[in-house]
Amino acid sequence: MSDEDYQKLPTFMQEISSQCRDHKMKFELYCFFHTCLCCVQCVTEKHKKCQDMKTLFEILKQVKSSASVHLFENDLKNVKENLDTAIKYLKTRISTINTQKTKVVEEISYKRKSINDYLNKLEKDLLNDLESKHSQLKFNMATLMQQMEQQASQTDQMQSQFTKMTQYATELQMYIGLREIEKTTAQTAKYINDLESGNHFIEKNLEVHISSALQSILQDVKSFGDININTTSSTLRLNTERKEQSQHLVLKVPGIEQIKRSLLTRLTIPEDIKSLNTSACLILRDGKCIILDYNKKLLLLFSNSGIFIRKVVTLTEYPWDACFVRNNTVAVTLGRANKTALVDVNKSKIIQTVKVAHDCYGVASDGKTLVISNGDSQCTTVNLNDMSHTILEGLGGVGRISLFQGNIYSINSGKYNVCCYKITGESLWTFQHGDIASPVGLTLDKNGFVYIASLGNNSIVVVSPDGRTCKTILSEADGIIHPWTIDINRETGIMIVSSEISDNNNDKYKTAFVYKI
Repeated sequence: MSDEDYQKLPTFMQEISSQCRDHKMKFELYCFFHTCLCCVQCVTEKHKKCQDMKTLFEILKQVKSSASVHLFENDLKNVKENLDTAIKYLKTRISTINTQKTKVVEEISYKRKSINDYLNKLEKDLLNDLESKHSQLKFNMATLMQQMEQQASQTDQMQSQFTKMTQYATELQMYIGLREIEKTTAQTAKYINDLESGNHFIEKNLEVHISSALQSILQDVKSFGDININTTSSTLRLNTERKEQSQHLVLKVPGIEQIKRSLLTRLTIPEDIKSLNTSACLILRDGKCIILDYNKKLLLLFSNSGIFIRKVVTLTEYPWDACFVRNNTVAVTLGRANKTALVDVNKSKIIQTVKVAHDCYGVASDGKTLVISNGDSQCTTVNLNDMSHTILEGLGGVGRISLFQGNIYSINSGKYNVCCYKITGESLWTFQHGDIASPVGLTLDKNGFVYIASLGNNSIVVVSPDGRTCKTILSEADGIIHPWTIDINRETGIMIVSSEISDNNNDKYKTAFVYKI
């Protein structure tokens, strides 16, 4: 190879040596276990137990003409095409969100102008009303004042005549004149008294009372709105890699004996809500926790570290169960009201109410479908895109429920078992075991293991995906007392379990423990 051709090689190839740096001997073998070149001395010192060794002569024979060269060339081409496609996709996304930002700014400006126009109209109406009432008051007082000025003028004239009478009138004239003056004076006095008794002199003052709704804007409206980032499925399509490569990425489902849990935190319950009756607890996608209080009809929000943040919403009926739906939405069943409320946690309000033909107790969702059970043998599936309903009959003892990979999982507290059904209602398996006593809550992890809140023996039991074996992972020895509800964030493996504990005064109250699975 000429020096000129050698310099055309990539730097990392120029640095590849055919001799071992440690022993200054020629490489003769390749260890597939350690993926490295070896000389004879390397084999003696470091690779005595390595079984998968081959000579370089065998490996390098016709290496340039081998199929792997073509495969790796295609791999490089695919990777480059995928990078170019991804870059183009991100550029398109940046352009899209720039357009979205412009539209949001326009919408905010339009809303602000609408509010300004409406306030200007209200202000104009108020000022017009002020002008009308002011004019009426002014006209009434000016009219009265004009009448009184006429009376005053007549009185002035009478005073002038009275002076002349005393100087020039005869006794007869004086006597008759005094009677006339007395009569006129009495009439004027009566006129004044009538005005006073007729409330003509009551002070009428102009003042303004600003609308309480307008006043509340300054106190209650804390923001102009919310800017949310809603996540949808990516439309990016990349070239798939070779099957031999993707096989290395397939994750093996662990056995039930490998499931471990570690305590992360415990919810801190404020004194004013320690009397709560937990009917459901959830782990949201951002790690925050939701507690549903049956007695006070409250949905409560806690931080990742278990600190109380705020009351989300107060419900009008007694709530029985709750589940995460998608984005910031949580579904809450309202029992015999035959309704399920969809609550936006960020906005702290009910955004939609789903009415069905039966009681609403257990609830579950996969983001596309909402399943609501009546606590007996009936479920309704709700398509969240078009809100169409389908009723499933004959499921048998459907209490709390969960969804996983298109199947419905439920517990039957009376029969102490857990069941798995197809979304069509067809039974797949039923599992019963002595470790499961009065099951009241269930959830599933990302591998399909079913976690049961076993109230009867104060424990959390895990059932295998095939419904054949189980294992207790939490018990009374771990502080689990009267566990009523349980939930797992399948993306993070964070689990929340409701439990009863005692404070320093030995008073019992409900809280929840958070674990990492």
